[in-house]
Amino acid sequence: MCLIVFANNFHKDYKLIFAANRDEFYNRPTEAAHFWNDYPELLAGQDLEAGGTWMGITKSGRFAAITNYRDMKNIKENAPSRGNLTLDFLTSDISPEKYFAEIKNEFKNYNGFNLILGDVDNLFYISNIQSELKKIEPGIHGLSNAFLDTKWPKVDTSKQRLEKSISDNQISEEVLMKILDDKSFAEDENLPETGVGIELERVLSSVFIKTEKYGTRCSTVMLIDQQDNVQFIERTYLPAKDKFIRNEFKFDIKGD
Repeated sequence: MCLIVFANNFHKDYKLIFAANRDEFYNRPTEAAHFWNDYPELLAGQDLEAGGTWMGITKSGRFAAITNYRDMKNIKENAPSRGNLTLDFLTSDISPEKYFAEIKNEFKNYNGFNLILGDVDNLFYISNIQSELKKIEPGIHGLSNAFLDTKWPKVDTSKQRLEKSISDNQISEEVLMKILDDKSFAEDENLPETGVGIELERVLSSVFIKTEKYGTRCSTVMLIDQQDNVQFIERTYLPAKDKFIRNEFKFDIKGD
C-alpha cells in the first residue's frame, strides 16, 4: 500500500475504519483479494512475483498492512520482498511483540518499510528505519511512504476527510472510496523531498496515482464493527480501460 488512512477505536460503531490505495507498476503480476488455498483463513491480495501481500486479514482477526519507506538514496539491490513480512505475520500465531523480536535483526537487509500489524482490537506500528515497535493509540491515523502520521499533504488531507466523515456520521463504501479517489496534486512548496525529483514528487503527491506505467492498482475499504463483523471491499483498477472490478467479502471474526 502507498496510502493508508484509518480510524482505530475511534467510532462508536466501528473498531476499525480502514481505507488504502496500493500503488505499483502496472506490469507487476498480481492477484486480487481472495481467501488463499494454502491459508484458507487468510483474505488478502497476492503479489505473484514475490509471493507476499500488501494487506490482509484472517478469520481470527489478525491484520497486517505494509507500505514502502521512500528513500531513493539508500536502495538495496536484491533486497528481500517486504510483502513477505506481512504474510509471515498473518500466517503465524505469535504476538506482535514476539514477531518484532524475531525480525528486528533482519531489518538491515530490507529496503525501508512501514508495517502495521496486530488484531482488530490492538494495532502496532513498525518501521525498520526507526527499529522499534509502537502501539497505535485510538484515533485517526495516516501512513504513506514516510513514518506513521508524517505530515505529507495527501496524508493530512485524507485524515481530515475521514475525520469529517466520522463527524458527519457518513461512513460508507462510497464515502471512503471517494477519499481514495483524489487525483489532485499538492502544491510544490508542500512536497516532501524523497530523492525522486520535483516532477515525480508532484505526481506521487496525489492520493490516487495514475501515470503511463505506474499507479494505483487497487483501493480497499474495510469496516470492522463492535461485534467483529468484517466488511472488506476491493476495487481493482484496469488502467487501460479506466474501469475497475469490485469484490466484496463479509465474515464474522472467530474467537480462539
